[in-house]
Amino acid sequence: MPITAQQAAAIESQRNTRRETIRDVAPALEEMLYKAVPVLDHGFVRVIDYMGTDSAIVQAARVSYGAGTKKVNEDAGLINYLLRHRHTTPFEMCEIKFHIKLPIFIARQWIRHRTANVNEYSGRYSIMDKEFYIPAPEQLASQSKQNHQGRGDVLEGAEAQRVLEILKADSVNAYAHYEEMLNSNEEGDVTDPNKSGLARELARMNLPVNFYTQWYWKIDLHNLLHFLALRADAHAQYEIRMYANVMLEMVKAWLPITYQAFMDYRVGGANISAKGLAIIKRMISGENVTQEQSGMSKGEWRELMEVLGK
Repeated sequence: MPITAQQAAAIESQRNTRRETIRDVAPALEEMLYKAVPVLDHGFVRVIDYMGTDSAIVQAARVSYGAGTKKVNEDAGLINYLLRHRHTTPFEMCEIKFHIKLPIFIARQWIRHRTANVNEYSGRYSIMDKEFYIPAPEQLASQSKQNHQGRGDVLEGAEAQRVLEILKADSVNAYAHYEEMLNSNEEGDVTDPNKSGLARELARMNLPVNFYTQWYWKIDLHNLLHFLALRADAHAQYEIRMYANVMLEMVKAWLPITYQAFMDYRVGGANISAKGLAIIKRMISGENVTQEQSGMSKGEWRELMEVLGK
C-alpha cells in the first residue's frame, strides 16, 4: 500500500484547504495537487507545488508584461520553436516540487541527475519503514547478452519462484535484524529495556537497497524535460521508467502546449548524426546502402535502422 489511511486523511485535509491567488495556475494540475499516484508496489509520486504555466514560458521568451499572447496558437508556435531549436532558458522559468517514495536502488540512479534540489528521508533521525520492493514476476529477467545494463528474457518456473523467495526472505530477515540492533520496533518502541541498542545511523547499513526511501525533489522545467527524455524512454530501467511515466502525465496536466511539443520533438523525434543524415540522403536517391558501406559501426547502424523502422 503506497500510503496509509492516516496519510490519506492528511492529504485530503490539505486538499480541502483552499486559498486565493492572483498567480496564473494550471487547473488540471490543481486537481492533482497533493494526491499520491501509486508507482510499483509501495511507491508514489505527489505534486506538492509548482510555479508557472505555458504562458510563463512565452512571457519569459518575449519579456512581456502579460501572460502570453491573445491567441493560443501563437503561444504554441513559439513554444514549439523554442523546444525545436533548444532555446532552454524560457523553460527554466517554470518549476515543480514532487514528493516521491521510491526504492533506494532507484534513488541512487535518480540522483545522478544533479540539477534538482533534494531533501531525503533521514535514516539517522527516523526509523526506516518496513517496506521493500519486490518485482512482479514478469519483471524478473535475465541479463541481456547485447546490453550490459539491460534485461533479457523473463525468468520462468522454479528459477523465477526461487528468486522471489530469496528477495522476500532476505528483506524480511534484514529488517528483523535492523529492529534487533535498534532494540525497537517499527513504531520506535523499546523491545528490551535491558539493552541500549545500536544507533540508527549505524543500524540502517544492514538494509538492502530494495527498501523504500522518500524525498522532496524540486526542479525547473528544462531539467525535468531532460530527465523525462532519458527516463521515460523505452531503453530506461523499468522501475525508474514507471516513475517517469507518471510524472510525464503530470507535465501534461501542468503544461499541455509544452507537453505536446516535447512529445513531438523529443520523445517522438530522433537525433541523427551527420553521417546518418548522409546515409538517408543516399537511400532517398535510390542507393542500396549496407552497414559495411556506411562507415558506421554495427551499433550505430542498428540504431539508425530502428529510427527508420527497418
